[in-house]
Order: sequence, then C-alpha cells, then structure tokens
Amino acid sequence: MPIIEPNSPNPFVDGRQSPNALMVRQGVERRMLKLGYSCLPELTLASGRRCDLICISAKGNIIIVEIKSSVEDFRVDQKWPEYQKYCDAFYFATHAGVSLGIFPGDEGLILADAYDAEIIQQPNENSISAATRKSMLLRFAKVASQRLRIASDYAEKAGIVIDYNDVE
Repeated sequence: MPIIEPNSPNPFVDGRQSPNALMVRQGVERRMLKLGYSCLPELTLASGRRCDLICISAKGNIIIVEIKSSVEDFRVDQKWPEYQKYCDAFYFATHAGVSLGIFPGDEGLILADAYDAEIIQQPNENSISAATRKSMLLRFAKVASQRLRIASDYAEKAGIVIDYNDVE
C-alpha cells in the first residue's frame, strides 16, 4: 500500500505503521521542521528500499531517519546500513518505551513523542556523492509533488481549501 492511497476515503491513512511508529514520526517531523528541514515519509530509494523519513535542509543536506517502535522492530530489521549511502546523516528515532541502549553508538539517535523530539546523539557525518545527492533531491521533489496532487484532489472532494501561500 502506498503512503497515500488515492482511492481510500482518507488517502493519508497508510496502515503499515504501528501507532507508536506514527507517533515517533510526527514528533521527529515537528523537530526537523523547527530545525529548517523539509520532511517526506516513506520514500523509496534507488535500491528499492523504503526509508521511514527523509529530511532535506535548505542547503541540500540529506538526513534519513529510521523509526524503531520496539526492541523487536530493531532486532528483526537490519536493512538500515543500506540507507547510509543515500544520506549525509543517519538517525534512529524511537520513543521512551524503547531502551536506548540497543542502538549503535556511532549512529544518530532521536527520542520522540507525538509533539516533539530531541536529538540524543549526533551521527557520524557522511558526505554523499554529487550524483547521489542530485538523484535524491529529484526523487524527493517528484514524490512530494505527486503526493501534493493526491492531497489536493482529496481536499477538493472534502471541500477543504488549501492555501499554498503558507509554504515557501
């Protein structure tokens, strides 16, 4: 199921994430927006893997955030090292119900709730190639544009007016 399901009564209901994962994502997105990043959840990378959250700064720096909603979620999902070649910084994000001791010491770590998040540990910085950066920025823009089109159609059907002047 895609992140936005256009034929659903509400196209924003994904259904893949647990309530805890959605809570963490919401808090992380709010923190990243405060730090000047634009965020996009569930972006499929060139490898075919889908990252939980990608955040891009005004300068084009790319952060990937892997959300872990439980210890078991962390233990069974070991695909996260593949994400590092697509970003300048990689973070895990979780909530207070998960032991922070399970996460690697050389990766970023974010603790979140539904309202905000705090960066607990900075990651080792990585610099991706210019070609990878361009590819990621174009993928981000294309997917964001397509999702906005679906959201606009949904809003129109629901009688909601979107003021695009509020966003730069």
